[in-house]
Amino acid sequence: MKIVVCIKQVPDTKGGVKFNPDGTLDRGAMLAIMNPDDKAGLEAALRIKDATGAEVTVLTMGLPKAADVLREAIAMGADKGILVTDRVLGGADTWATSTTIAGAIRNIDYDLIITGRQAIDGDTAQVGPQIAEHLGIPVISYAEDIKIDGDKVVVKRQYDDRYHMVEAKMPCLITALAELNDPRYMTPGGIFDACAAEITTWGRADLKDVDDANLGLKGSPTKIAKASDKVRKGAGEKVVPDSPEDAVEYIVSKLSEKHVI
Repeated sequence: MKIVVCIKQVPDTKGGVKFNPDGTLDRGAMLAIMNPDDKAGLEAALRIKDATGAEVTVLTMGLPKAADVLREAIAMGADKGILVTDRVLGGADTWATSTTIAGAIRNIDYDLIITGRQAIDGDTAQVGPQIAEHLGIPVISYAEDIKIDGDKVVVKRQYDDRYHMVEAKMPCLITALAELNDPRYMTPGGIFDACAAEITTWGRADLKDVDDANLGLKGSPTKIAKASDKVRKGAGEKVVPDSPEDAVEYIVSKLSEKHVI
């Protein structure tokens, strides 16, 4: 069984974010981590590997330094790492990103693709399902649990205040929630292996069945009107009621004024 896990190196938002003049994130100037949902997806793949002997390939798109997140994944137990990087791919929105990743995956044999539900730098939850659409395979999103049953996957899917049990025949794509599991730590031996591992690097020329018009910033239909880091809020209205009853009356009047009640 062959599993491809799509992971992303995202800004560590605790250290603040920085923007380029065009409104895109200045990823080269920020500390980076593996996206939490993606790490849960990687752990799910590694557990399937532990149980079945599956081969796990991790793939990321980003700057050359994104190879660090691939080595982290290999240190956790992944078998191979593929970095898709090229200047023409920079500034991509979800459409251009999913087009690029699908173009790379077309070069790989796979039974199952696992992505995170969404990335903490965009929060769109669009790339995983879009990859599946590009590849013409089924997608099951918001996975809380994943089991393999022969040539099928059985997924417990989060849905509002309940869950769905969904089956799909492979090949298919699953998007994982961070709550899916507790990812393992890197092992000392894994770290040595990761340092010695050869990371495969692909560029635009290695993408299969993609059009230049759908790549990078120029191929992104989403346009950023304005970008900022933290929006500072004012002090707000301060009220000192004379009694608890007055406080209740004031709160109720405000909620009614805003049509909350």
